[in-house]
Amino acid sequence: MSSNSVPLWAPITRDQAGTLLGQTMGLVAATTGLFAVGAYLGRNLASPWGWLGFIAAFACLIAMNAAAQRSQGLTLTLLFGFGVLIGVATAPTLSYYASADPQAVWQAGAATALFIAGFGAAGYATRRDLSALARVLFWALIGLIIFGIVTIFIQIPGGAVIYAILGLVIFAGLTAYDFQRLRRSQDIRTAPLLAASIFLDILNVFLLLLSLFGRDD
Repeated sequence: MSSNSVPLWAPITRDQAGTLLGQTMGLVAATTGLFAVGAYLGRNLASPWGWLGFIAAFACLIAMNAAAQRSQGLTLTLLFGFGVLIGVATAPTLSYYASADPQAVWQAGAATALFIAGFGAAGYATRRDLSALARVLFWALIGLIIFGIVTIFIQIPGGAVIYAILGLVIFAGLTAYDFQRLRRSQDIRTAPLLAASIFLDILNVFLLLLSLFGRDD
């Protein structure tokens, strides 16, 4: 590339920084729509196919990080592919709840919208740097994953509820942090990556709330 070549991505100016919010949330909406398509396509698939969907989806995320500095088109393609694949991956879970307790799905969806709107707005508005909190929450998330694995093999009274509540606390902080990153970013290249992070916040919150609303008391 010659020294006077125009980059595929150009940093946005201070005056244009606010437009990143609309661009990122537009990508979140598009990814969510493709997630719904993937969930519909995978509604009758067996669980092993779901695991393959998870592996392929996270391969897309890894590839996105490498492609973000090089190709806008490839990055967006990987983001949209991620949306479809993660929809396929979670289709068996969604199909189960949709058939067993459809009301829980709508309740979890509405609660997720309020949750993300509230903590997203808080993170976007706050002037306090949330980076240190995000590092703590990352390790808390790792601990939660380990706790979830343990509950598969060891029966812990109320383990599912504890897992869901702790998960919601963690993702409340991560959602606020991701929206703060969205406000502070000055580079249009971050839009797809931020969209993927926010979408994952939304998806995890939805699944955690679904596990609570769909419980058999």
